[in-house]
Amino acid sequence: MDAAEPASQAVSAPPVQATPPKRADARRNYDRLLAAAAAVFAERGADDVSLEEIARRAGVGIGTLYRHFPARQALLEAVYKDQVDGLEVLAGKLLAAESPGAALGEWMRAFVAFGRTKRSMSSALVATIGKNSEFMSACSATLRSCTEALLSRAQEAGEARREVQGADIMRLAHALIMATELAPADADQPDRLLGLVVDGVLMPGASRP
Repeated sequence: MDAAEPASQAVSAPPVQATPPKRADARRNYDRLLAAAAAVFAERGADDVSLEEIARRAGVGIGTLYRHFPARQALLEAVYKDQVDGLEVLAGKLLAAESPGAALGEWMRAFVAFGRTKRSMSSALVATIGKNSEFMSACSATLRSCTEALLSRAQEAGEARREVQGADIMRLAHALIMATELAPADADQPDRLLGLVVDGVLMPGASRP
């Protein structure tokens, strides 16, 4: 979730993007590789996994992986973008939810969960292409837009504090992830702190997720 932080001034390298396949069998392999990579990155971090292991987990050969993802960076970008797209779909559903306050709280929980599992991946991408790259900026803009839309809806319904801004929520989420990483022995602390943050954003009496 480092993408939520201010852009650095370093010159960024161009992204190495994968092109999603159109044939059904190729698309299945592409999706299996994305799922396998997402799972192993979440388990062990983006820097500690070989592409051969990802291919093996996906049940395909290493040549198939390279046909879809010509470089490790392309795979990182594809997994990260797939997760951001999933959050955007979730935000669309939450914008139609009955309770704007509960929807905002659910979004905050999903956003923090995304940040926890994708922290090493976003760090690896930032190290390669920079925070101010077109790719990272586009992902940040999507997450920011979703956050602001859900917050605005909750505020208009009187279920979220008027003074809260979308950037506040994103920074609070980032700070929460950093803080709980420093106290891994307390397994319940992340949920407790997240509950406190959600309660601080929502108005008293508003529905909670």
